[in-house]
Amino acid sequence: MGILNTAALLITLAALFSYLNYRFIKLPNTIGIMIISLFLSIVLLLVGKFGWSDLIFHTNQVLRSIDFHEALMQGMLSFLLFAGALHVNINDLKQQQIVIAVLATFGVITSTFIIGTLTWVVLNALSIPLSYIYCLLFGALISPTDPIAVLSILKNARVPKTLETKIAGESLFNDGIGVVVFLVILGIAVGGDEVSFQSISLLFVQEALGGIAFGLALGALTYFLLKDVDNYQLEVLLTLAAVMGGYALCTWLHISGPIAVVVAGLFIGNHGRKLAMSEKTRQHLDTFWELIDEILNAVLFVLIGLEVLLLSLKTEYFLAALAIIPLVLFARYVSVGTPIMLLSRVRRFTPGVVQIMTWGGLRGGISVALALSLPLGLEREIILALTYAVVIFSIVVQGLTISRMVDDIR
Repeated sequence: MGILNTAALLITLAALFSYLNYRFIKLPNTIGIMIISLFLSIVLLLVGKFGWSDLIFHTNQVLRSIDFHEALMQGMLSFLLFAGALHVNINDLKQQQIVIAVLATFGVITSTFIIGTLTWVVLNALSIPLSYIYCLLFGALISPTDPIAVLSILKNARVPKTLETKIAGESLFNDGIGVVVFLVILGIAVGGDEVSFQSISLLFVQEALGGIAFGLALGALTYFLLKDVDNYQLEVLLTLAAVMGGYALCTWLHISGPIAVVVAGLFIGNHGRKLAMSEKTRQHLDTFWELIDEILNAVLFVLIGLEVLLLSLKTEYFLAALAIIPLVLFARYVSVGTPIMLLSRVRRFTPGVVQIMTWGGLRGGISVALALSLPLGLEREIILALTYAVVIFSIVVQGLTISRMVDDIR
């Protein structure tokens, strides 16, 4: 199936599911789309059980032709992160920078080891063969909160401004740190790489700090180009080039594209918006990127729902997932609660901050994409099933109830 036909199918499904959600279900769009997509997947699985195996075969062939990891990590992610960062107030972010930095580093690393260890205990109890290093790998890919899911849900949640900044800021930066941790553990699991403080530090500097430096340079360059023109079509095109060209160059330089795009988006969305754009340009720029954000989010959540068809649905995996979902929430509670408890001695926090950040720390497409990037084998099959269970619970259950939790706490 060609790229154009695949894109046409996904856009059509996204539009149809969005319409059904808008007219009948009336949930937040991304959640509604994913629920409809999951429902369609379940219907297809049931149909396949009653003799329509050809339909399932052809559906699976189409899904296998879509490289989810490539489509998200090298395609949609740059646009979605830039669109999200474009509307984050950098002054609010600066006020929360210590909390965000601690949660995006200490929080991810702590959560990785807690989830990895507890997953190893659960899987051993259920006689599911997964080594400790692969359990840590699962911990690494599921620990970072997903900025796409988080920013999408926050649009509809009535979260206090300071708390919204913490949640959004953490989600925008912790996936870059999470990918570094993931790559280190993957190198040990697959290649038997030797790990030293020096090699990890070098990877961190190259990926994370390199991404920040490149993002600042990219944002500054785009800002100066925007400042020299007053034509909204050209200015929108310049931001599009910054995202696509900048992300591609990051991949070539082996630095964190997600972090670079976030930093560039913050720079352009704040300094560029105030000092380099007319009111007309700001309106057109916001409209363009909001539309890109909505379309790609819709396509992404259609894909997440349909990819369930490719999972290995075994009873023991389902039982493991039921046990691991609360453990992931426990790890999130500890990794958020510990630094906030220590920082509360020197600064004030919104009441219920730990509970809200624990429940509002959604997992999404990035975790799925990292799981799908693993080499084929039993380990990938197990990790993928567990990842999907956590992601679906996170988006559907946590996403639908976070507003109610905020209201109850307030």
